[in-house]
Amino acid sequence: MSKWSKRTQQIHAGIRRSQYGEVAEAIYLTQGFVYDTAEQAEARFVELGEDEFIYARYGNPTVRMFEERIAALEGAEDAFATASGMAAVNGALTSVVKAGDHVVAARALFGSCLYILEDILARFGVEITLVDGTDLDQWRAALRPGTAAVFLESVSNPTLEVIDLKSVCDLAHAVGAIVIVDNVFATPVFSNAFALGADVVVYSATKHIDGQGRCLGGVVLGSRDYIRGKLEPYLKHTGGALSPFNAWVMLKGLETMDLRVRAQADSALKLATALEGHPKLSRVIYPGLKAHPQHDLAMAQTGSGGTVLSLEVTGGQAGAFRFLNALEIVTISNNLGDAKSIITHPATTTHQRLPQDQKDLLGIAPGLVRLSVGLEDADDLLTDITSALKMI
Repeated sequence: MSKWSKRTQQIHAGIRRSQYGEVAEAIYLTQGFVYDTAEQAEARFVELGEDEFIYARYGNPTVRMFEERIAALEGAEDAFATASGMAAVNGALTSVVKAGDHVVAARALFGSCLYILEDILARFGVEITLVDGTDLDQWRAALRPGTAAVFLESVSNPTLEVIDLKSVCDLAHAVGAIVIVDNVFATPVFSNAFALGADVVVYSATKHIDGQGRCLGGVVLGSRDYIRGKLEPYLKHTGGALSPFNAWVMLKGLETMDLRVRAQADSALKLATALEGHPKLSRVIYPGLKAHPQHDLAMAQTGSGGTVLSLEVTGGQAGAFRFLNALEIVTISNNLGDAKSIITHPATTTHQRLPQDQKDLLGIAPGLVRLSVGLEDADDLLTDITSALKMI
C-alpha cells in the first residue's frame, strides 16, 4: 500500500479477508488458536510465521489488521496495539529502561505520564530529569552519554507547547538515547514524527483514532527490531493487549479519521481566531494562531494547529466553572479527539495531582480550560462559547 496516499491507506491497509470475502473487516473474537498437529504447535512457539497466532495476548488477526494499517499510515515498520493509551506509554518506556538508567523528559506532560516517570520508573531506580521542552539548551544540558531514553509530547497537554522534534532527536541521538514521542495532539493525520527523527511513536487510540467515544485503545509504533525484540516480549507477558472488538472499532475509526480530523482542525482555527482578544479571555492558546510562541514551528512540523485549543478565562477557577456550567453544546468531560466537542478544567481534573508550584510552572492556571473541538457546526460552537463567556 505504500505507493498510495494516507487517505487511501486508511481504508485498505492491513486487510485480512477470510474465505467468505467479507467487505468489512472480520472480528476474530477468540482468545486462543487451534493447531493441526502437535508439531505445528511446537513450531509456532519457536517462531511465528507472517500470519500465525498463538494466543490473543500475543496477537490476533483483527488486532493485527489495526497494527498494520496504523503502521502504514505512520510510516513505521511495525506496531503493537495495547489496551489503552497509558498501556502504550508504559510499555514504550518500561521495555527500554532498567534500574540505573537515565531518562530525560519534557516537563509538560499528561498527569498519568508524569506518574509513570516520577513514581513508577523512579521507584525502580531509573533517574528522571525533567526539562522545559521548548528550551533546547535545557535538553542539551540534561542529556549525557548513556542517557537511555527521551520522552515528550510533540504538542503538550494542556498548554499546547510545540517541541522542536527534529532538534531534540538530533541531540538525543548524539548521546545514544532512543526518542519516544507521545503524538496524540499531532494526530496520525498531521504527524511527521518519524521523518523528523523519532524512534518510537505512541498514540492513545481512544482519542482521534476511535474519535467517537466508544473504546479504549493504544498503539506503539517503531522499527521491527524494537517492536518485536523489546516491546512485544514486555507487553505479551504483562498483559496489556488490545481486545479484538476494540481493534475492530479502531479499524473502522481509521476509515473516517482523515475527514474528521481535518474538519475538527478547521473548526478549531475558526474558533481560536474568533475568540482571540475576547474581553473575558486572558489567553487563547492555539498553535494555528500567529500569536502562538511556536506557530512557525507547528506549521513546519505538522502544517496544522490541530483540533484542541486552550482558553484562560477571567475570574480564576470560579470564572472557569461558571463558563463550563453555562455551555449548552460543548460537553464537560476529560477525553479529547471526539466527534463531540469536549471541555475540561485541567487544574481540577487531568492535572489535579500536580503540586501547585508545578501547575504554575507549566502555566496550568485556575482559569485555564482545554477545548477539544468536535464535528458540530463551528458557528453553533462559537455562539455557545460566547454566550457562556457572558456568565463570567
